[in-house]
Amino acid sequence: MLPGPHYDFFASKKASLVLAPFSGGQGRSGVEDGPKYLLKHGLPEQLQELGWDVAIEEPLAGEDYEKRNETDKSDVYQKVKRPQLVGEATEKIYHSVKKVVKNGGLPVTLGGDHSIAMGSVAGVFSEHPDACLLWIDAHADINTPSSTDSGNLHGCPVSFLMGLDPENTPPALKWVPKCLKPNKIAYIGLRDVDEGEKKILKEHNIKAYSMYHVDRYGLNGVIEMALQSINPDGKSPIHLSYDVDAVDPLYIPATGTPVRGGLTLRESLFLAERIAETGRLIALDLVECNPALGAHDLHISDTISAGCAIARCALGETLL
Repeated sequence: MLPGPHYDFFASKKASLVLAPFSGGQGRSGVEDGPKYLLKHGLPEQLQELGWDVAIEEPLAGEDYEKRNETDKSDVYQKVKRPQLVGEATEKIYHSVKKVVKNGGLPVTLGGDHSIAMGSVAGVFSEHPDACLLWIDAHADINTPSSTDSGNLHGCPVSFLMGLDPENTPPALKWVPKCLKPNKIAYIGLRDVDEGEKKILKEHNIKAYSMYHVDRYGLNGVIEMALQSINPDGKSPIHLSYDVDAVDPLYIPATGTPVRGGLTLRESLFLAERIAETGRLIALDLVECNPALGAHDLHISDTISAGCAIARCALGETLL
């Protein structure tokens, strides 16, 4: 019998849902409602049924970031859009996630767009500097202020966490610590990578597994290779940052930048199950559910229920 999920870094099963209802890292509204829909779908109760003591953290409560996102057109630095907004929000998320980790809990950060990972990853790595990061995504999100074409910061969080392009870093994002080393991150599910990002990945020898690798080696083979590259002795904590657009839009249609040819629903759940099985999971991000982009109610329901299922599998749900 294969080993079941376990959580080596936790004396008790305490999880905190860190709500990050934020859309300032990109231009499409609606993604800020992702956390609300995940809660409404019953995610806290589902995790409780798995034996977790679940708390809710709301670092962005009381802030009208959406109104500022819509009205403040002056928040631009060179090509980068809304750096002040993103800087403020992600720093609050950072402090919230750091507190959860310090108190012995597993943070499950619910986005919002993927720019929020600047806060969640920095918060985890501040307490676990030996951690490694698995980035599950159709996109590499490693553009720098110089390489980005769109200027949208949800395509840049990894570069800020690595401290790339410091001379062009907007002042509001200088708080982000250079905490991520190239040998401590691996990507799975890539299929829409900018030319500038390809160059960065090659220059820094970052392990990146596209859907080609999934097709060639099978998903389990890719997961094993990724873990071997970033966690060779199997002792480091693992932060799993999961963008739902890694999954094919056939299964998760309500997301901002869908790309055909992604993971199947079953593959997306297996990936979370496999990381849970390692016992090294220390944090989970679940981002880019955008209910506003569902063409009808079934699209929204499919997306939110799949998001909840990914979180459940990461936190211990198994088929048997």
